[in-house]
This record gives sequence, structure tokens and C-alpha cells, in this order.
Amino acid sequence: MEMKKGIFYGVGVGPGDPELLTVKALRVMGECPVLACPQTKSGEMLALDIVRQAMDVSGKTILPLHFAMSRDAAVQRAAHEKAADEVCRYLKQGQDVAMPNLGDVSIYSTYCYLMDIVKERGFETRMVAGVPSFCAIAARLGISLTEMNSPLHIAPGSSNLEEVLRWPGNKILMKSGSQMPGVLQAIEEHADLAKSAMIQNCGLPDERVFPNLSEEKPQDSTGYFATVIVKE
Repeated sequence: MEMKKGIFYGVGVGPGDPELLTVKALRVMGECPVLACPQTKSGEMLALDIVRQAMDVSGKTILPLHFAMSRDAAVQRAAHEKAADEVCRYLKQGQDVAMPNLGDVSIYSTYCYLMDIVKERGFETRMVAGVPSFCAIAARLGISLTEMNSPLHIAPGSSNLEEVLRWPGNKILMKSGSQMPGVLQAIEEHADLAKSAMIQNCGLPDERVFPNLSEEKPQDSTGYFATVIVKE
């Protein structure tokens, strides 16, 4: 008789505030014996830190996953394959594995790269939606992202912003931290800084809020988790 295989879950945990974790996210992670957590070179596991504030993870197997920050596609693929090897080792044993991801699991999520690889290897995968960072940021700022018949565009800060900022409607510029000087310059030249806002590390202890970028701009590095909202 063939042994039952485990299921690989991708779980959105929101941008930082543990109160934004959904009931379903907590249930799924509570039922999974293994939590596969992205870990930085310094040993930090931010997604797991958020989860720990909302539930007890003692007794679970914590599986650190390491991903290359390189832009080289081959290097990234090798890191994803290696992480998938680690996850599949537990799935083969019949253990369900949950991978907590910041924000929503379908938006710029590392889980989705692993999900495709794990699927190719014959395992079942499931996604659990979470609160996207830009929705939490809009709520923190007290602004709407869309109005009647108005589109909303989501793009990384490394995009061709001259083109992006010409699109009709409001824009979300994610992963803007290392690109911030260029992002601010592009907004100044092709949009309106007075209608633009930014939050760094939304919901985390070191959160920084810039509600009007024409009045106050970040003067130093904004880090990886910086998101800009540009209103039309």
C-alpha cells in the first residue's frame, strides 16, 4: 500500500501585524507538523517571528529555507530546487508542510516558485490567502486604493516607472527600498509627490510612515519592505 503523501501549503501571514493573520492561516499552520520558513543569511526568519506572536509553534519542526538574492535566474533556480528538496523530504514521509509568507501568498511570493517545483514532483499544493502589504498600508494611511471605474496597478520599484506612472488610476510600487532614490525622482518628474505616500515595514516595530512625500522623504535606506502608493 502506497504511503500517503503530505500537502505543501503556502500561507500568507500579512505584512507584519500578527493580528492580521487570518483564522484559516492559524488553523492550517496549527495542523501542519512542519513549518518551512525563509531564513536570511543573518539567521532571521521574519515570517516565523510574526507567526510566533499569534500561535504556539513549540513541538513543530522548523525547517529553515535559504534563497539566493542574486538576479541570476540559474542561481535562483538552484536555490529553489534545493529548498524544494528539503520540503519534499517531509512530504514523502506523509507530513504536511506549511510555508509562511509575508503579505499574500500570491503576490511576489517565493512560495509560488517552490509550489511549481513541488507540483512537478507529484505532490499536492494549496494556497492560503493573506492580507497584502499594500492593503494594510492603505488602511494605515486611511486612504482608498480605488474609486468607481478606476484601475489599480501593482509594479515593482525596479520597473520602467516613466511608463508605469503614465497608466490611468492609482499605482502601487512594491519592493522599492533599494530603488527609492530613483522611485522618488520618477514620481517627481512623472506624477505628484504630494499625492504619494510610503510606509516602510508596515506593522513591524520599526515601521516608518511618510503620508506625503512632498513634505517628508526618507533620507536614508528604506530597506526591502518599502511600498509606495501613488494616487492619480
